[in-house]
Amino acid sequence: NILLKVRFFMIDSSIKALISYAVSNGLIEKSDRVYCTNAVMFLLKKDEYDDSCKEASGEINVILDTICDYAVEKGIIEDSIVYRDLFDTMLMGLITPRPSEVIRVFRSYYEESPKAATDYFYDLCRNSDYIRTYRVAKDLKWKYEGKYGELDITVNLSKPEKDPKAIAAAKNAPQTAYPKCQLCVENEGYAGRMNHPARANHRIIPIDMGGEPWCLQYSPYVYYNEHCIVFNAKHIPMKIDKSAFEKLLSF
Repeated sequence: NILLKVRFFMIDSSIKALISYAVSNGLIEKSDRVYCTNAVMFLLKKDEYDDSCKEASGEINVILDTICDYAVEKGIIEDSIVYRDLFDTMLMGLITPRPSEVIRVFRSYYEESPKAATDYFYDLCRNSDYIRTYRVAKDLKWKYEGKYGELDITVNLSKPEKDPKAIAAAKNAPQTAYPKCQLCVENEGYAGRMNHPARANHRIIPIDMGGEPWCLQYSPYVYYNEHCIVFNAKHIPMKIDKSAFEKLLSF
């Protein structure tokens, strides 16, 4: 009984820390605390919460790991890195601003300067854990002085390898064409599945490219500093022609 009470206290402390993190990093307002706490409780299938508990300490990845441990213990998810990533991304999606709010704030900053707008958007992507900075920090990067010039070499560790259990589950998962690829607008807010990454905390900025609707997003894997991606709002074949270079220059 004492052990159960301790674990109950720990999960409440972690929920409280998660919500405080969201407030202090501008993901939600103070007035959203109760609403978001209840949303997290629903995901964890919890009926009770003690707000008087002491807030857990640690970086966001530690807080999320603790909450995922609870979800594994309660049988909500399996103890696999893929299942945990799907689950903690859903948690972060609950405390990430809606697309309309992100676009509104981005455009208000853009009136000040494009740099202010992209700084806001990049910080949001990191604070929402869409860009997992603690994993990116493990990436290996170095330069090689080759015969024909300097070569950038990277070993990307931001995208975790699937374990055998996840590979088997992905193989047996029903095939679906939604989203059509990982660079489609339909990824925004998508919960993910065994063979498609979770994007509940993913946000996109609509932009105009040569009179056509395009989209701006950041890469969650950061192969380059502030690695951004621009893609067509429609799922169409890539084509290198004159208009492609016109769009590149306009961007």
